[in-house]
Amino acid sequence: MIAAEQAHSSAAPVAIETGKLYVGMDIGGTKTAAVVIDAAGNLGADVLLPTAQGNDGVLRTAEEAMLALAKQTGCAVSDFSAAGLGIPGQVDSVRGVVRYAYNLGVESLELAALLRERTGVEVAIENDVTAAAVGAAHLMQLSGSVAYINLGTGLSAGIVVEGKPWRGSQGLAGEVGHLAVDPRGRLCPCGQRGCLETVASGSALKAYWPAGGEHPGWVLAAAVANGDADAKLAFELLVEGAASTVRAMGVTIAPEAVVIGGGLRKIGTPLIEGIREQLRAWEAESPFLSGFTLSQRLQVLPEGMPAATVGAALSPRV
Repeated sequence: MIAAEQAHSSAAPVAIETGKLYVGMDIGGTKTAAVVIDAAGNLGADVLLPTAQGNDGVLRTAEEAMLALAKQTGCAVSDFSAAGLGIPGQVDSVRGVVRYAYNLGVESLELAALLRERTGVEVAIENDVTAAAVGAAHLMQLSGSVAYINLGTGLSAGIVVEGKPWRGSQGLAGEVGHLAVDPRGRLCPCGQRGCLETVASGSALKAYWPAGGEHPGWVLAAAVANGDADAKLAFELLVEGAASTVRAMGVTIAPEAVVIGGGLRKIGTPLIEGIREQLRAWEAESPFLSGFTLSQRLQVLPEGMPAATVGAALSPRV
């Protein structure tokens, strides 16, 4: 069991308004990040701790994160007005159930009800990328419709309309990574061929550029700059796949803003400018596509912005 005292805090608590306090939590396959915000949206305490696997492990991790936040904030867990949890998998936000979160060892878990029983706090759950989309729109002060594209180990998207998430049937909206349109026809773990995730994701880089090691996104730009031909091909496919994802989201929902998030965005300017240049090239070829002005609407989630945790904290209220 991970003691609350062992939870790592990435920043010292800041002054927040007394009154209603909300917990936001981003439960990942290896780590869980959590924050406290007040009713005005000010950030307070934050913690980072390892995620235990399985149903019991996920519940224990979430409870211990809340205990650590309460200790930092100087209150009891029961003083929190509500908690919002972002978690991967198929999320039924109405029933508070998450299914098929395989990287957490979870087949089916009534997460909201069970955590409420343990803590006495009202709990809402949200798909992790949808939560990040809500947080990004809030923190970046984006209005209207926003498409948030998570370029990480996998590829998915979150959609926000006027600050509210668009979840779709069974919470499945945004699975753009499994749009099977890539002509290379690579086999995807989902069973389809040619999914965008097979070219535009960390898992694709790892599979098709093995020289990049366990975390190829960390070294890709340097390898390209050093003239590595295989790295250059992997980078070009990543740019093309990411740009195709932006185009797919753009022509289907015509968002006011498209935000690139996820770990691969840390590749930085070469990736983002590569995506933008590819969009401009397509726009030059197609008056139809140019009308969507996607190259101008593209934005990047700033480094260090806690979109996932803040979005989760907002989820009980959106």
